[in-house]
Amino acid sequence: MKNKLSRFAVPYEVWMAIFVVAPILIMVIYAFSSSEGGFTLDNFVQMGGYTQVFLRSFKLAIIATLICLVIGYPVSYLMSREGPAFQRTAMVLIMLPMWMNFLLRTYSWMTILENHGLLNQLFEKIGLISLYNHIFGTELEYFSMMNTQGAVVLGMVYNYLPFMILPIYTAMTKIDNSVIEAAQDLGCNVWQILFRVLVPLTGPGIATGITQVFVPAVSTFIISRMLGGGSNLLIGDLIELQFLGNSYNLNLGSAMSLVLMVIVLLCMSFTSSFDEDEMEGVS
Repeated sequence: MKNKLSRFAVPYEVWMAIFVVAPILIMVIYAFSSSEGGFTLDNFVQMGGYTQVFLRSFKLAIIATLICLVIGYPVSYLMSREGPAFQRTAMVLIMLPMWMNFLLRTYSWMTILENHGLLNQLFEKIGLISLYNHIFGTELEYFSMMNTQGAVVLGMVYNYLPFMILPIYTAMTKIDNSVIEAAQDLGCNVWQILFRVLVPLTGPGIATGITQVFVPAVSTFIISRMLGGGSNLLIGDLIELQFLGNSYNLNLGSAMSLVLMVIVLLCMSFTSSFDEDEMEGVS
């Protein structure tokens, strides 16, 4: 019976071999090959010239992840403590932007943040720009928000915040109110309840949320290209340039992709370690 059922897995195994294993093997071969086809490590050595891009990618991804955590954790807690009707409404509002095209969501922020966009028009009407000029002695016509690292981080937070809220919210719903009430009866204040009760119990959700935000943030290229301009290149932009841009260096692009894949795998192993600890605690 078991052998008969295993036959149904053959199409899946073939699909995995063609669309998952084969592309990874090709990427590894190109990463360790020169343009002439011989073995080399020069592709990884050349990546040293892009250290600033790698550092910028990690910096912005970490900042965006921390902001998502600071916003997402209290939102998740409030949702989990409310009734079913509120939870359903909040979940729809959180998921609503994700039902739209990723490119359109990012493009909408260009309209909001541009020099004469909606946000600058609002600042001008309420007199914020005039107040700023009066205090600092400047003559600004608008606040320059586009093509900055702040705009890139804002785009990351807006697009990836649901990925932080959903796993933490799921972990929060498993915590019974009696646990929090017992901590209060024992004299714990708000911060003690947060760091000694809630955070340990929601650790797997936090780890999953961090992974789901950090991984796409560190590898994104649409957000950095549209909101950051050419002066804020990230790892994803570099890889795209090696395959589609004027640089066109498949070997270097494969080496960068391999390094990025290793980073993703490390993040996934970090998450799985928390999941294993949770299962051991339950058992």
